[in-house]
Amino acid sequence: MVQSTPTTFNGFGKSARERLEDYVIRAGSKAELMTALTPDASTREYFRIPWQRRTAVAAVYPEPFDPEVHPFLDVTRLFAAAGLPIPEILDVVALQGIIVQEDLGDRQLRHVFATASVEEAESYTERAICLIADIQAATTRAAERNSIASRLAFDEAKLSWELDYFIKHYFTSYRRQELKHGEEAELRVEMNDLAADLSARPRVLCHRDFHSSNLMVDRANRLRVVDYQDARMGPATYDLVSLLLDRQLEPPSLAEVRERRLYFLEERQARGLSAIDPDDFAHEFRLMAVQRCLKAAGTFSYQTAVAGRGHLYEQFIRPMLRIVVQSAGWLDRFPALQTLLRGGLISQK
Repeated sequence: MVQSTPTTFNGFGKSARERLEDYVIRAGSKAELMTALTPDASTREYFRIPWQRRTAVAAVYPEPFDPEVHPFLDVTRLFAAAGLPIPEILDVVALQGIIVQEDLGDRQLRHVFATASVEEAESYTERAICLIADIQAATTRAAERNSIASRLAFDEAKLSWELDYFIKHYFTSYRRQELKHGEEAELRVEMNDLAADLSARPRVLCHRDFHSSNLMVDRANRLRVVDYQDARMGPATYDLVSLLLDRQLEPPSLAEVRERRLYFLEERQARGLSAIDPDDFAHEFRLMAVQRCLKAAGTFSYQTAVAGRGHLYEQFIRPMLRIVVQSAGWLDRFPALQTLLRGGLISQK
């Protein structure tokens, strides 16, 4: 039976931990065995909780929700139907804002890469790229199911919002830099052009945050996908850019990126997806690298300067901006952006 969600909500009156403690006690387990997990840039709170004879992970949301239209549950149903390797949903208590899911452990692919051999890292990367192709192969299924992911898109408005977010939080919040009127005007013209170019590209189903912190290596050494609730339609390069470039302290070489792009195109075709010209794909990849890395830098700037999480995120800002400058240079576009970012990179040395 689906629990209805109130039309107005004035707060739970209890913290996320207190609500979850009540849930755990009602289930006959010990609340003192709960462990808070480090959240990413999210309004959700995560806990590891006792579950029968094992453990589970509980996501606690700030408000109650309708499970029929909840983005995470909607995309879970879509991804599960497509055979994608996601955690199993164990329980949903919508009126308390709680979703309990399979515990995949703590081995993020990002951490596994740190100690993996060259051969192991290559294998994991190729498997991750195959998962992107699998997600794109579910594009038609998303539309057939009328999933929320098929009704959201990286359209011009969404891409522009993310670029505006970067301008606000990198220059104003993080650097405390007031752009001159002419500088900001030129920058916004370039950002509008970037958003327009990318929004006009053919769209496929995207995870939206397909970086190595959102890929778990489970106890059987299988890759599992998490944090997919923001899935939406976007350029075919989107998730590949995120996997290869997002949160990289040292970006991969040009040769490696080219090899990964070609491998991905082969995997797309192996799944019966339409062929994409490699040169056209490379051009889109560079455009997408500019937008995605600016978006990431904006998020990391906010988390550092506003949310007080600089110990987690500040280290990624500079590498993201170096990738932006490099990609814009290859495209021979966005001179105002390049000038402003180069000035910031020099002053931060």
